[in-house]
Amino acid sequence: MASFLSAEDPAGAAAGLLVPLLGVLDRLRGRARLAVAGGSAAQALGAVRRGLRGGVWSRLALTWVDERCVPFADAQSNRGAAYRDGHLDVGDPPALELPLYLDGETPQEACARVAAALRGGFQGGLDVLLLGMGEDGHIASLFPGRPFERIGNPPVFAVPDSPKPPPRRITLALGMLATAESGILVASGPAKRAALERLAKGDPELPASGLTGLTVIS
Repeated sequence: MASFLSAEDPAGAAAGLLVPLLGVLDRLRGRARLAVAGGSAAQALGAVRRGLRGGVWSRLALTWVDERCVPFADAQSNRGAAYRDGHLDVGDPPALELPLYLDGETPQEACARVAAALRGGFQGGLDVLLLGMGEDGHIASLFPGRPFERIGNPPVFAVPDSPKPPPRRITLALGMLATAESGILVASGPAKRAALERLAKGDPELPASGLTGLTVIS
């Protein structure tokens, strides 16, 4: 069951939890593996990058929980927005950054590349999630009322018809997200209150209900 916190600055509170957690994982394992969402959740990334000490950021393995199949320069690109907004800096990169979509790829090519990289540099799993949640309760591009997995349980798959535009997306599967022992979900605003109440009750139709070690900040 998720735990819930209230904060005036949810992104700042998320960063305050992530910095010591990533530091502990780095000391125990030599490198932490973090998967992040775009939007409001990504606002915590800059504070995390600046707050980590002792080379933890430079050893980090970073990927995204989902991405829109649009060019990096498009305003709808999660990764592109994180760089343009200053949350990530090309002059201060993590050890490994795995984009879910690269300009010009087909969704099938993107999934094959990402799956191989998850098996390789990420050793088949994640340690920590930084998530956002939509008003309908979706996380990544996993939407209530739709299957969270695919035949063969791939770690990543293409979504050709997202109910929210743009329709073509790449998302990590729930099984891959569930490899993380800890997760922070940033979901603020009255429009998300109903989804948060469903999550607090463990509604199985919400993909976030299938995650353990989840802290929700609103």
